[in-house]
Amino acid sequence: MKTLPRRQFLQSCAIATGAAVVGGWRPSTFAAPIGANDAIRLGLIGLNGKGTAHLKNLLKMPGVRVAGLCDVDPRVLARVAATIPTTQLPPFQTTDARELIARAEIDAVMIVTSNHWHALLTVWACQAGKDVYVEKPMSRTVWEGRKMIEATAKYQRIVQVGTHYRSETGLAEAIQFLHAGELGKINHIRAIVYNLRPSVGQLPGWYPDWLNYDLFCGPAPMRPIERKQLHYDWHWQWETGNGELGNNGVHVLDIALRIAKHDTAPRRVLSFGGRYGIDDVAETPNAHVAVYDYPNIPLLFEHRALPAKPGVNYMDQHGGLRVGVVAHCEGGSFSGLIGGTAYDLKGKAIRKFAGDGGGTHVRNFFDAIRSRRQADLAAPVETGHLSASLCHFGNISYRVGEPAPTTRIEEALAAFPAANGLHRELQDHLAVHSVDLARHPFRLGPWLHLDPTGDHVARLGAPHEPTLERARFLLRETQRPPYVIPETV
Repeated sequence: MKTLPRRQFLQSCAIATGAAVVGGWRPSTFAAPIGANDAIRLGLIGLNGKGTAHLKNLLKMPGVRVAGLCDVDPRVLARVAATIPTTQLPPFQTTDARELIARAEIDAVMIVTSNHWHALLTVWACQAGKDVYVEKPMSRTVWEGRKMIEATAKYQRIVQVGTHYRSETGLAEAIQFLHAGELGKINHIRAIVYNLRPSVGQLPGWYPDWLNYDLFCGPAPMRPIERKQLHYDWHWQWETGNGELGNNGVHVLDIALRIAKHDTAPRRVLSFGGRYGIDDVAETPNAHVAVYDYPNIPLLFEHRALPAKPGVNYMDQHGGLRVGVVAHCEGGSFSGLIGGTAYDLKGKAIRKFAGDGGGTHVRNFFDAIRSRRQADLAAPVETGHLSASLCHFGNISYRVGEPAPTTRIEEALAAFPAANGLHRELQDHLAVHSVDLARHPFRLGPWLHLDPTGDHVARLGAPHEPTLERARFLLRETQRPPYVIPETV
């Protein structure tokens, strides 16, 4: 199989983001399994925060060589490149991911960028014959996730999603315990993320002058920045991130899906919440609830970003957790994230499950590269797409919603007593922070009824054509040329 020459690939990306013009070439790299003694040559794209953490582990991993480093921020690239031991071959360095992806000596890439780059980089890498590890959430929109699945299949790539709790040993044991019926029927699962999130600030629009801002924005609109810092706080802008629901929420919802044995999208999704106690430029809610209507075991997501009370830096808890899942069962409950604990109906701990944090997840990716078996992956794109889509649908319902009194929210949740209980708990939490919901009510989204594919909104709970049109637009949104994924990948 013949690999597209580097110069031609870069030209293709510049013209049409490396997609519409690749019909004349076929992916190469490892059509056959890599030999047991061959090091897999990895290119790491995105070096801040999580990327740095990955690099530390990759440098110690046998059978893997970090052959390329990329970050759009040259200051980050220089800082991280300086940490590479002199005993190792110096990796190729670039601020443009296209240059790294085009290199023949790169076998696989790890994508640890902001969310709005995940899908496009994955498609480019698949087209260039590279295997891919892409951080969570694997996509920023539902449509992007489907294109990633199509690219993975078309170019026969190994693509792992960074929902690393899929490899968590204690959770796996606990899930077996629950599936064996040790706590009876599972009534509902509550997935929580109580994370303290301070203000991101609100400044006059500015542009970073130390990097290629066009390349930083990529598929997103090239607007001036109004928050204090460039990095990380892109999570709280809709054009680049998915809020806390898509940040840590994707982990806990992914765990909830496994516990409930849900492998398809829910029948419908509803969301409500708002942004309270903080005056800044961020767009995403810092108090947020999403309800996923599955026939047997509904899933409830809740996010709180304010502390337990004013003046402290600790968070509320549910089921002894501030981040994790609580499966409420007929015979007790299970609370967990890294391992966990099973309780009886009186709250007495009856069994503990020690966990390892999912430390083998990246290694699982490299093992699957060697075997060339999709079935060996702990988190293939299909499962990553489902958990990401839950986040996207929850955000869409919120975004097309409108301010509503608590009575309307109670009516919308009438079929879900546990969700109404959560609603009251969230009201109490905000009351501690002197939030007047009569003056600043929650934004309540409509029930989004999904079609059988799980990728589209069939209708809304209440007929409202402009809102339905808006919801359907948010399934895909728009991309800024030339950073565009085509219909046919």
